[in-house]
Amino acid sequence: MPSSEITPRQITAFIAPFEGRGREALLPALLAAQRKFAHVPPAVAQRIGRALGVPLAEVHGVIEFYSMLTSEPTGRTVVRVCTSPACSMAGSHKTLRAALKTLRLKEGQVSADGRFSVEAAPCLGLCEHAPAMLVGDRPVAQAEAESVGNILRGGGRRPRGLIYGDTRWLTGRCGVVDPASLRDFRKHDGFKGLERALELTPQQVIDEVKAASLIGKGGAAFPTGVKWEGAARAAGEPKYIVCNGDESEPGTFKDRALMEEDPFSIVEAMLIAGYAVGATRGIWYIRGEYPRALGAARTAVEAARRAKVLGPNVLGKGFEFELEVRAGAGAYVCGEETALFEAVEGKRGQPRMKPPFPTTFGVFGKPTVINNVETLCTVPVILRLGVEKYRSLGTQGSPGTKLFCVSGDVARPGSYELPFGVTLRELLFSHAGGVPGNRGLQAVLMGGAAGAFATPDKLDVRLTFEDLKSAGLPLGSGVVMVFDERRDMRQVLLELGEFFAEESCGKCYPCQIGTQRQLEVLQRVARGRPASGDVDRLQDVGWTMTDASICGLGQTAASAVLSAMRLWPALFEAKTAAA
Repeated sequence: MPSSEITPRQITAFIAPFEGRGREALLPALLAAQRKFAHVPPAVAQRIGRALGVPLAEVHGVIEFYSMLTSEPTGRTVVRVCTSPACSMAGSHKTLRAALKTLRLKEGQVSADGRFSVEAAPCLGLCEHAPAMLVGDRPVAQAEAESVGNILRGGGRRPRGLIYGDTRWLTGRCGVVDPASLRDFRKHDGFKGLERALELTPQQVIDEVKAASLIGKGGAAFPTGVKWEGAARAAGEPKYIVCNGDESEPGTFKDRALMEEDPFSIVEAMLIAGYAVGATRGIWYIRGEYPRALGAARTAVEAARRAKVLGPNVLGKGFEFELEVRAGAGAYVCGEETALFEAVEGKRGQPRMKPPFPTTFGVFGKPTVINNVETLCTVPVILRLGVEKYRSLGTQGSPGTKLFCVSGDVARPGSYELPFGVTLRELLFSHAGGVPGNRGLQAVLMGGAAGAFATPDKLDVRLTFEDLKSAGLPLGSGVVMVFDERRDMRQVLLELGEFFAEESCGKCYPCQIGTQRQLEVLQRVARGRPASGDVDRLQDVGWTMTDASICGLGQTAASAVLSAMRLWPALFEAKTAAA
C-alpha cells in the first residue's frame, strides 16, 4: 500500500494492539506493519516508536538490519528464491531469472499492479526440496524454472517432511499425527516425559539429563545438563527458557520438520526445562522464513493453554509456565544465542560480548536457558525411555540418536534420524541411496556453511562428536551436503563467501571487513583469475576472523574455505586457457 494512501485512522487502528507494550514489542509491530502495508511507512514507524517508547532513529536502525523489513514498498507478495548451494545446484538461479522474466521485473522492483516483487534469499531451510521458493507465506518445493508461471498462479508442490531412519525417537510422530491436535499428541506418548519429570525433583530432572550425556545438537555441543544446572543455581527472577528455532545454516532443515509436524513436543520440552531450572517464562523464537512452523507453533501453544497445560497450574501440579512464540525477521546471525536475545528485546540482532553468559545474564538480563529445537526435543525422550535405554544407542561419548540433514547430489535427500556412530558411508549409500547417475563423489560439506569439506577417503569416519573431531571435521548442526564430480567447487566456495558477506552483522571489524575481503578473493578465484598473493590473503583473513571475531559467525566464516585450501590447492590457481 503506497504511503500516500494510508490514513491517520488506519495508523491509529494498527498501533492500538501494541500501545504501551514496551520495546520488546518492536519487532512484532514492525513485522505486522510489513505484512499490512508491504513496507514500514515513515508515519507508521514514527507512531510505533512513540507507542513503544523507542527513539525513531533506533526504529529505523532495526528496520534496516533485518532482511524481511523494508522502508520502501515491496510487492504485496514477495517471491523469495533460495540461492544457497543446495538450491543453486538444483537450478535455482534459473528459477530466479524465470520469475523475473515472467513478471517482467528486475530484482527489487515492484510489479505495476503492486502484487509482486522478487528477491534472492540466502537460505529458506528447504534444502531437501531444492530448488525452493517462498511465495509470500507459501513455501514451494522443487520450484524448477519451467514451473514458475504455475507457481505464481498459486500452484506448485507443497513441501512435506522427508524424514527417514530406523530408530525414530525424536521424529516418530512426524507425518503420523495431526500437528494441530493435542489429542493426537497425547495418544502417541505426548507429555509422558513431562509427567515423569513432575514426579521428580527439579534437581533429579537435571541429573537425568546429565546422566544421559545430552550435548547441544545445534552446533556448539555444550553439555545440556551443565547449562541447566547453571541457570537453576543463578540468582534472579523471572528465569527464562528460550527455544532457538532460528535455523538459518544453509543445509540445515531438521528443526523445521519437528516444528511443523510435531510442535507439541517442543511445548513439552520447554515445560520440562522450565520445571528443572525454576523458569516461569518461555520464548519460542522461529525464523521468519518458516511460516508453516510459526503457524503450527502458535496453534500448539494456544491449544496447550486452553487445556491448562500452560499457565499458572501446569497439569494441576502447581507449576507455573507461560510460553510466547516470536517470529524472526531475516538474519542468520540471530541463530547466535545473544543476538537472538537482542532481537527479542526489540534491537538489532547483534551478538553480545561474553561473559556474562546466558545462564546468569540472558534475555532481559535474567538467567536464561537457551537450546535449539533438536536438543530440547531429546529431553522428553530421555525421561520417557529412561537413561539406560537412551544410552543403549550411539557411543559412550555420543549416546542416543542424531538428526542428519542430507542434501545436494544424493538420491534421497531428507532428515535422517540415526544412532550416533553410523559411518558417513552408511548414511550416504545405505540410507540416502548414494550419488545419482553413477557419478563419482567429489566432496561432502559437513556441518553447513560454517563447516568443512570431507573427501571420499573420509567415508568410513563414524558420525560422532569424538570421531569427527579426530578426523578434523565438525558435526555442527548435522549438515551433510553432497557434491558429485561435476561440481565446480570454486562456485560453491563463492556462494558460501556471498552468504557470509551478506549475513555478517557488522558489529566487529574482523568479521565485517574479513567476510568482504574473503568474498572479493573468492570472486577472482571463481573467475579463474586470482591475483598474486590471494592464497596468502585468504589464509590471513580467514585465521584473523577465526581468532578475533566476537561470535560464531565470524569465527567460522572461513572454515569451509580454509578446508578447501588444504584439500584442493589447485582450485586457487589461475585457470589455464584449455580449461
